[in-house]
Amino acid sequence: MQTPIHLIPSALAELFAEVNHNGYITIADRYGLMAAIFDENLTEEDKRSIDRLLRSVCRGKIKLVNELSMLR
Repeated sequence: MQTPIHLIPSALAELFAEVNHNGYITIADRYGLMAAIFDENLTEEDKRSIDRLLRSVCRGKIKLVNELSMLR
């Protein structure tokens, strides 16, 4: 039996804002996105936001960093 994944309601919006502001995505951010993808209750807006974020990574606008998290 699989345990359903339930995200914190504002988690994706905060993740997108932070990644777009900083210009990079951390390992913790990537795990958050992976968990979000498995959430069966994602809205279409959330799905489009994830797609935009992944396209930005592919185009080199958002950098991948090999840090667990980046403290300011």
